[in-house]
Amino acid sequence: MPKLEPRTELRFILNGENVAVSDVEPDATLLDWLRLSRSLKGTKEGCAEGDCGACTVLVGKLTADGLVYESVNACIRFMGSLDRCHVVTVEHLAGEGAKLHPVQQAMVDFHGSQCGFCTPGFVMSLYGLWMRDANPSNEAIEKALQGNLCRCTGYEAIMRAARAISSYGKAESDPLRREREAITARLKALDTGARVEVGSGRKRLVVPADVDDFAAVLEAEPAATVVAGSTDVGLWVTKQMRDISPVVFIGNLAGLRTITHRDGELEIGAGVTYSEALSTLSRHVPPLGRLVERIGGEQVRNMGTIGGNIANGSPIGDTPPPLIALGAMLTLRKGKQRRTIPLEEYFIAYGKQDRQPGEFVERVTVPLPSPGDRFAIYKVSKRRDEDITATLGAFFLRLARDGTVAEIRIAYGGMAATPKRASAVEKALAGKPWTEETVVAAMAEYASDFQPLTDMRATADYRSMAARNLLLRFHAETSGFKGPVQVSRHEAA
Repeated sequence: MPKLEPRTELRFILNGENVAVSDVEPDATLLDWLRLSRSLKGTKEGCAEGDCGACTVLVGKLTADGLVYESVNACIRFMGSLDRCHVVTVEHLAGEGAKLHPVQQAMVDFHGSQCGFCTPGFVMSLYGLWMRDANPSNEAIEKALQGNLCRCTGYEAIMRAARAISSYGKAESDPLRREREAITARLKALDTGARVEVGSGRKRLVVPADVDDFAAVLEAEPAATVVAGSTDVGLWVTKQMRDISPVVFIGNLAGLRTITHRDGELEIGAGVTYSEALSTLSRHVPPLGRLVERIGGEQVRNMGTIGGNIANGSPIGDTPPPLIALGAMLTLRKGKQRRTIPLEEYFIAYGKQDRQPGEFVERVTVPLPSPGDRFAIYKVSKRRDEDITATLGAFFLRLARDGTVAEIRIAYGGMAATPKRASAVEKALAGKPWTEETVVAAMAEYASDFQPLTDMRATADYRSMAARNLLLRFHAETSGFKGPVQVSRHEAA
């Protein structure tokens, strides 16, 4: 089959219009393009870092399950990630005749808007939820709005509006439902099967045709910035003003977006987003599912990837510690060559990972706990939702028949320059009875394992104390403790 010539323009659908863009910078954000090039001012800039939700839009993408619409942060979503997508902004919403859209009318009638700045973002987040669930629970509404901040209403008016949307119209009659087949066909027609290259020299962006093409691109240009979800790289541009050119966008690569369960393992492609992984993780490793629901807001979970959370090597990344505690293996690829290493060995020092030039994270393989194994994850942060970790502990325990510790792995984030195991603590527990006395004695070894820093999220003393107490909590939860270790707000109510 002859090699296809690279396409020199991004192609996507904006609201109802097919768009082709050939004059866009590699680090151009969707927010700036909408406001400056298209004068669509309903999408607002609040924080420019994916926290406040004022810039929320919906992006529809083709998946194995069909066309899926997700809320995303336009402020950190790069234009290069939109090829063959459908971008929906608040200007596209409309009700029957001259009426407001049901989401908008509910917000008006229930006084869900005061100053109005954040309102378009709330509308779009609620729109995305309404498309999935026309009669959502309070918990589902709160989860959908984790990434939207409002300084005026106190949220209860917005909650009332969210519960009332379906009284203003039927979700199945909405254009995003009625026109799904037509939009799907239009998106498929945009795909020529070729690589996309926009710009020239260093100032260019590349959207590979498939994973093999990505491997070839990165091997030829190892200094390129690889962008999957941009929830981290986006801030390099909006906050640090870094030049990230040239950029390779891989969020469209189906070959990196697979998650497979077989032989007691989960094999997770590097491009699988948190939202895409949530159902599988919740089913096979429930503590991981609960952790994912606390990573960012819904917009961040819809964009951010598990592979990206590993690849960037952050000491406060949420997924590496639990994956290390489970004994995960990492597959790295360069060109056609692959190698597999224990995940914990990937992290060498702060800002340094075991990844060679031209090499990329392809997948992570996660052994599943066996019946009888104990596994838990505890995240400590200033806010419960949409907040960065102060410290996070992950614990895997396998007991022998006599009640002694046959195997234990303890890993932390936020306690060192990398995600790191508590090796001295593990050694102090191995082979010992799983009792409170043993655990308390082993806690003295934390000083050998960690010397945490003080920063804006927590002091070193607080982190050290929290880390020790998380081990006590794990013991309590695995030893028949009857009292409530943690009670959710909904349970308390």
